[in-house]
This record gives sequence, C-alpha cells and structure tokens, in this order.
Amino acid sequence: MSDVAGIRIEPARMTGDRHLAEHLLDGLPHPVLLLGAGNAIQYANAPAEIFFQASATLLQRQTMDDIVSFGSPLLALIDHVRRTGINVNEYGVDLGSIKDGSHRLVDVYGGPIAEADGQIMVMLQQRTMAQMIERQLTHRGAARSVSGLAAVLAHEIKNPLSGIRGAAQLLESSLSDEDRSLTQLICAESDRICDLVDRMEVFGDERPLSKEPVNIHDVMDHVKKIAQAGFASHIKLVESYDPSLPAIPGSRDKLVQAFLNLVKNAAEAIGEKRTDGQISLSTAFRPGVRLSVPGSTARVSLPLQIEIRDNGPGVPSDLRAHLFEPFVTTKSSGSGLGLALVAKFVGDHGGIIECDSTPRGTIFRALMPMHEGKFSDDVYGEAS
Repeated sequence: MSDVAGIRIEPARMTGDRHLAEHLLDGLPHPVLLLGAGNAIQYANAPAEIFFQASATLLQRQTMDDIVSFGSPLLALIDHVRRTGINVNEYGVDLGSIKDGSHRLVDVYGGPIAEADGQIMVMLQQRTMAQMIERQLTHRGAARSVSGLAAVLAHEIKNPLSGIRGAAQLLESSLSDEDRSLTQLICAESDRICDLVDRMEVFGDERPLSKEPVNIHDVMDHVKKIAQAGFASHIKLVESYDPSLPAIPGSRDKLVQAFLNLVKNAAEAIGEKRTDGQISLSTAFRPGVRLSVPGSTARVSLPLQIEIRDNGPGVPSDLRAHLFEPFVTTKSSGSGLGLALVAKFVGDHGGIIECDSTPRGTIFRALMPMHEGKFSDDVYGEAS
C-alpha cells in the first residue's frame, strides 16, 4: 500500500487514485498544503501555488517557516495540531510573508492525517474577497442614506445659515471689539457647517457617470505628484505597476479624488514624525474575479486591482467593519466622509473596495472593471 497526500491507496489503483486525489485537491478554491516533519511542505495544490506565488516544486523544497514570517500565528497553530493531534479552526489569522513582507488575513483549518504519523494538512481561506463583496452592499446602502440626508441638508440648513451669517455681519459694525469677536465666531462656525454640507452634497449626485477609457497609471501618477508636493512630502512613495493594464471605464477626476483620499488617509495614518514612513502604490491584473449584480443574472468581471499600502499603525479592530460608512473616522478632527466618498466613487464605477489592516500597516484594495471597447493606444501606455 502507498500514501498519496495522506490517502491510503491499493497498489493496483495507485496511479488512478493519485491523479484523482490531485484533481480533487486542485479543484478546491482554497490553498491546501501537506506538511511533514519539521513543517516541510510535501504537497501543495494549484490554489496554493497561486496564493504563495510559487510552483509546487519550489514550495516542496521549503518549510512553512521559510515562507511565513517569524512568530506567525499560523506556525503556532500547526505546532498545536502536531502536539495535540486534534483538528483546529482559527479565524482571522495574520499571515505574514517573508518574501515581500505583506500581511493577509486568512481563516485556517489544520488537522492531522489519519494513519500518517506526523503529517498535517493545512487549508487556508483568504477572507478579503468574501468580505469585500458582502460589505460592498452595506457601503452602497450607507452612501444612499447619506444621499437622502444631503438633499435635505442642502435646503433645510444652508438657507437658514446664510441668514444667520448675514445678520451677524450686520451686527458686527455696531458692536464693541469684545462683542465683535462673538459675531466673528458665528460667521466662522456658519462657514464650517456650510462646508460640511457642501461635502455631503456630493453624495446626493445620483447622475450616471459620463464614462471614457481612463489610464489608471495616469491617475496614480497625478495622485503621487500631488501627495509629494504637499501632505506626503516626508514619506517615501513606492510604485509597483503592471504597465499592460487596460483602461478603466469612468471619470478621471473622480478616480483621482478617490485615490487621492486613500493616499492622504495613509499619510495621516503614518503621521508627520515618522522618518521611515512608506506608501506603496501598486496595480495588477487579477482574472477570475466576478461580482453578481443584484436584481439580475449578470456577473461583472473586476480584473483590475489597485492597492494603496502604508506602514502605519493600522485601523482599530472595532472600526474595520464600518470604515466606509459615513461619519466613521479614526481622526479626532475628521468628518468621517472621506472613505465613504471613496466607496461611493468606486461603486459608481462598478468596482468594489476593501481594507485589510494589522498593527503593522493597512492596505486599501480596489477591484475595478476594464474598458472593453476599442480606443486609442495612449490609454494603455506605461506610467511615466
């Protein structure tokens, strides 16, 4: 008898069962690894190759300790399974990578292989995509709620405020210097409220976008120049672009505003006192990501991935699930509308956005559709 991936098979059926076992494991949507003594990788299915960006042959020359960061909770979980011999499920495990220093949240299943001494099966499920699609409906619902509120505020608040501000200005000329400071305070606070209402009015704009093919690298270059000239002048900005990406159908101005908000958010998270602050801007093509459209049988492909990564302190765990909702903010002086606006603009383009965050940094990841029509070659050009 012989073992294939921990499955006992008869010699006469060895070849057929081996192929069947491998086909079954390759057909799973999640990475599966078989670990032997010393956490040596003895088998990796096709999704594991994609997840770790390495071939099965290369992975089988390594141990888990070689590909995940030192002290990773995954290593502790594997050790627990090895010591106790029981199956373990762990949710929201921070899987750090030695290769590129990235951090991904995964759900982990680990268990010993029956009749195979010392062998352990590990299955990973990356949480991002499932949460991204589920939360996007919440983000869009929240944006619609703000849209209705913005329409009311524009009429019911801005008009009375104009009257209050005008009355304060008339009174100012007849008051003493001490009392005049009070009328100036009324004017300043009225202006501040009007500015907030103006920002919220953007949510009330439900007109369909006038779409044209937009080169995302042109957008990111523009965002980078603005950031380096101002709020991120003390931070290192790193680019990692796929120059072959097709264009995004949409509005260049709204895409600039969305990604500028994300980069500014990253810079504020890092802070002004850090000397090692870094923001990474990256693009990639991720085929196979499709989103069901509510109310129809259509499925939209979202193959264009844009990431904004920072090495700040991360987002508090109690805010992560609500980060794109209006009036949710980690800043004491923030209005909580910036990320809600980002979610609206990305949603208006037919895309989805999500945030992964650990105490070591934060990643904002947008998945967008690609333009499928014919247009000039300049929208495909490399980022300058």
